[in-house]
Amino acid sequence: MKPAEVTQKISEQLSSMRKSERKVAEYILANPDEIIHMRIVDLATEAQVSEPTVVRFCRAVGCSGFQEFKLNLAQQLASSPSFGQIAVTDTDTIAEYKRKVFDSTVDTLLNVRDKIDARALEAAVTVIAAAKRVEFFGFGASGAVAADAQHKFFRLQLATAAHSDHHMQNMSAMSMEPGDVVVAISQSGRTKALLHSMKMVKEQGGTVIGLAPSGSPVAREATIPLEVDVEEDIEIYTPLSSRIAHLVVIDVLAIGVAQRKGPQLQEHLLKLKKGLYSLREDKP
Repeated sequence: MKPAEVTQKISEQLSSMRKSERKVAEYILANPDEIIHMRIVDLATEAQVSEPTVVRFCRAVGCSGFQEFKLNLAQQLASSPSFGQIAVTDTDTIAEYKRKVFDSTVDTLLNVRDKIDARALEAAVTVIAAAKRVEFFGFGASGAVAADAQHKFFRLQLATAAHSDHHMQNMSAMSMEPGDVVVAISQSGRTKALLHSMKMVKEQGGTVIGLAPSGSPVAREATIPLEVDVEEDIEIYTPLSSRIAHLVVIDVLAIGVAQRKGPQLQEHLLKLKKGLYSLREDKP
């Protein structure tokens, strides 16, 4: 088991654990920093269970015993200090899961910021800024990211579109020409329909920028991979952080393209902004 999977595995198995093992799990999720300094007897006492229960819990989450569990948890906390504190459980109050969701998102964004390849971002900005046509492909939650991206980039004097339907993606891909760009967005990096459309774009001479996990099929198929790796600690409820990380990467690309286009684009954006004033109520 990878260190970064410890709290995720606990969250995933929480509902199926025995009552006594669940008490251990909930105590760990609430106090991860304390656990790495505890003896097994200390954890058993705090969680109000027996020592054999702690051992059973550790084995249930893929560790041979308490020492291996502590080592994995310590490595996880070292790589992502707030990560162990954001696993949502079905017993959390609204105040608790509010904090955890916000902490999870902040932690994710900082990790993505520090790990994403700046050279790949530069290459992506360069091809988008030079393109006459930029389209965004994605399914499900990634389709929502694609729609948001289209909303941002059409203001940058680019011909843009967003497609979350496989047939539309294929038809669009077949009409691509050299210099056209598709940004393919995938949280899993393994969507077969998206991969098929990406191959068609490349066959027509278009460039594919892929927002996906590193090493995934989408990242490998992309002309320019933008690798976004997110550990979804609360994925048993809904994938939140990866979608938001993709939205922020789209923002980075939009800022980069706007910067490349210079003062002329700034005048255009100012005109658009002024045009929206008539649609708003005056402030009291």
